Amino acid sequence: MSDTPAVTYRAKTNYTEEKARGYANRDARRNVPELQLVERAFRLIPPGRVLDVPCGGGRVTVLLSQLGYDMSAADYAEPMREITRETLAAKGLNLPVFKEDIENLSQADRSFDAVVCFRFFHHLPSEQLRRKVVGELCRVARQHVAMSYFNPKTLRALEQKLRRLRGKKLSVFNTPLAEVTAYFEANGFKLVKNFPLDAINNLHLAVFARAPD
Repeated sequence: MSDTPAVTYRAKTNYTEEKARGYANRDARRNVPELQLVERAFRLIPPGRVLDVPCGGGRVTVLLSQLGYDMSAADYAEPMREITRETLAAKGLNLPVFKEDIENLSQADRSFDAVVCFRFFHHLPSEQLRRKVVGELCRVARQHVAMSYFNPKTLRALEQKLRRLRGKKLSVFNTPLAEVTAYFEANGFKLVKNFPLDAINNLHLAVFARAPD
């Protein structure tokens, strides 16, 4: 019997060619503070082999490659992988881009020095999925995982809650840092530092490190 959770999420199958390019071509002004957030977090992570999953349009892969990391990019959606290849080519980068299901990564245990998972975790609607995804990220990471999540103790999260109360359907899920940390601790990782995007936004990026064996 398969141990894959029956519950799924919109982001896994939602990225048609049109939607993928819409995401990749969003207002570039939004990219600046988010990439600055990634750069701040990676000051705690030494250069090495890094997997960006899911890679989306490849912006994080490009940034970290330019900062000296040996990058690989993976995504479940073929349109996203194609956009990533185009993005890398435009920057003169020749890096591996391949298909991965983040719930069941094909990579060997501890095959990357670090894994980055940016702007994905908030799509997961259940504890079962969140626990499984964190387990896979930790399994393939030798030392560090940098993962973003949506923090419920923010003004943006309160705004989303009010919109739901008014009947708006939102496919984003806020998760307390304590819950995120518990998932990582169950896999032998400890929180190094949590980085908020700003004082209002619910986007946070947390860095975790493998505890000594």
